Amino acid sequence: MSNEHNKPAQETNYGALSTLVTVFFFWGFIAAGNGVFIPFCKNYFHLDQFQSQLVDYAFYVAYYIGALLLYIFGTMQGRDLVGSWGYKKSIVYGLLFSAIGAVAMIIAVNANTFAGMLVGLFVVALGFSLQQTAAQPFAISLGDPKTATTRVNLGGGINSFGTMIGPIIVSLLLFGTAAATEEQKKSLGLDNVSFLYAGVGALFIGAAVLFGLSKKVPAGVNVEPVEKSPKALSTLLVITGLLIVMFVPVFKSYIGIPENMSAAETHSLEVYRMKWLFGALAVIVLGLLFSYGSAKKNSDGWGAMKYPQLVLGMLAIFTYVGVEVTIQSNLGALLEKDYMGGLDASKIGPYISVYWGSLMIGRWAGSVGIFNLAEGTKKILMMVVPFIAFGIIVLVNSIAKSDMTPLYAYVVCVAIQVVAFYLSKNKPAKTLLIFSLLGVVAMIVGLFTEGKIATYAFLSGGLWCSIMWPCIFTLSIAGLGKYTTQGSAFLIMMILGGGIIPPIQGKLADVIGIHESYWVAVICFAYLAFFAFAVRGILSKQGVNYDAESTGGGH
Repeated sequence: MSNEHNKPAQETNYGALSTLVTVFFFWGFIAAGNGVFIPFCKNYFHLDQFQSQLVDYAFYVAYYIGALLLYIFGTMQGRDLVGSWGYKKSIVYGLLFSAIGAVAMIIAVNANTFAGMLVGLFVVALGFSLQQTAAQPFAISLGDPKTATTRVNLGGGINSFGTMIGPIIVSLLLFGTAAATEEQKKSLGLDNVSFLYAGVGALFIGAAVLFGLSKKVPAGVNVEPVEKSPKALSTLLVITGLLIVMFVPVFKSYIGIPENMSAAETHSLEVYRMKWLFGALAVIVLGLLFSYGSAKKNSDGWGAMKYPQLVLGMLAIFTYVGVEVTIQSNLGALLEKDYMGGLDASKIGPYISVYWGSLMIGRWAGSVGIFNLAEGTKKILMMVVPFIAFGIIVLVNSIAKSDMTPLYAYVVCVAIQVVAFYLSKNKPAKTLLIFSLLGVVAMIVGLFTEGKIATYAFLSGGLWCSIMWPCIFTLSIAGLGKYTTQGSAFLIMMILGGGIIPPIQGKLADVIGIHESYWVAVICFAYLAFFAFAVRGILSKQGVNYDAESTGGGH
């Protein structure tokens, strides 16, 4: 197997990269619209909490289905669809497909049908799935492999910035204020929602035109034929079928529930749902471990899944997305507890903002290595950028009239992250290992403490998650060659973790308590640490050693 790291250093295509990261910003900005859309649907269609969360389910499932369909059609045609179209055209196609979803949303809104809206959102997310399948390896290919994680980090940092300012801009456009109340969101009229998604559709089309006409962006075509992988296809289809079997009882258990259930009946029902959700988790974990073991014995017919770094990386992406989402999803309920400060629901917003802002802090710092700067300048920026990013988070929330006083001391956690970056020296496997172990420590500290210390510990999960996506992605597709975009599609499928792990913690919280349920996050970070440790040996055997040769970070 060839070692791409033996090639001469490749100059970063900054022109193409600058155009590409606008798409990353776009994903984050558009996703902000759901913060307005979910409470509107819950009130307008008289939904319960679970039903309103189907908006998020539609997104997560679409990522999985979209990537799976790309793989199936590519297998049927004996070629890599994204590679044959080219990364550039694939992103354009994805943007236009999302624009169709926005039109479907407008039609459904005016037809007063919640199911139709879910279909529209599903189509939007299908477009996102295609865009991300192309964009991640595209960013990696636009420069030296040694600095690949910094390019993906830059895209992630821009994405996080879009996510942070998106709610404020959307709120200003729809309500004339940067901080819309829940009552304002609930009273949002159909005309406003139609206006929102008309603007979203226009942005999709505008981004497609910008990207498609840009002369800076290369086509990114990969015409290498891809061998058929019937074993991988069969395994993924079986996993999909079993997931459907596991989710049907969960959804059916929400139909026809008596209003006046006893505490014992409620507990029994929650345990029933949790068992099926654990079943879904087992399907993913055991299915991937089966693939790993089988491909190790005989690699024929497994395609990209014959590479152990890819299969273990799929489980790592599943775990990473799950832990990133689950920490935040259950944080509001935890902060309402008296021993955690007893915050009112109206005062939790700044804490959630700091959590997501923590992702931006880490990604901004992680992207410093991409710039052609002197070594000393890079070291200084690595220390300064995280604090600048934290200052921006405080400023943005202050504009939204949020009280940030209780969160000023969180700057200590930011300082710890700066030290972690310095120790990791921009090496993907080492960075992932250090940040995963810090995630384990932070969650354990949060579990065994209360009040402000526990709050900061759980919030810092955002800092430790921040750079994991590019590290996992880069390490997982390293050395895949002609299977790179197929492997990318497999990784995108595993975004499904955000739809399985958070509800598992939520149901576990109903049984053992919200605070104790954060052991789920400990287990997730522990697996990510294992992956970081194991993947170095796997890649070394294949002649790829990122930690030994990655010096692009300059610190």
